[in-house]
Amino acid sequence: MSKAAHTTNYSNVFISVAEDCPATSGEVPPERGGKPTVAGLQYAMIADSPYKHTSDEIVFATSAVGRALNAKASKAERQAKWDQFFSKGQACLRASSLGKKFGWGIHSDERGRVAIYAVGSSEYESLAGDINLRQLKAMRSKRG
Repeated sequence: MSKAAHTTNYSNVFISVAEDCPATSGEVPPERGGKPTVAGLQYAMIADSPYKHTSDEIVFATSAVGRALNAKASKAERQAKWDQFFSKGQACLRASSLGKKFGWGIHSDERGRVAIYAVGSSEYESLAGDINLRQLKAMRSKRG
């Protein structure tokens, strides 16, 4: 994928759970109506392949535009949809329900690739205390 006009990517960042996150440990987002939610799709992409995808790749793939592309879409078609999607700013993973509701911290490595860690786990606590990482919080669900 080419350089997006706007990006949701971070590097060397840890996004801890929101202050009002109800989860006390990482929870797999449940399906709704027998179908995975956006949070469920994001969870599957990241949990199945930690540090493989960037935030942009995850946000695009789990968006309505990304999900509408089928496996037979050409590379040019995918690129055109990508460019159109990122021609406007998009919500980053700080806005994902993974950190707002389901108890997952999100780590972006130096290449911008992401992995998730359950709140309360030793890995989560280590990343949350790492002074070499920029520390951010997931967005609150309710106004403060």
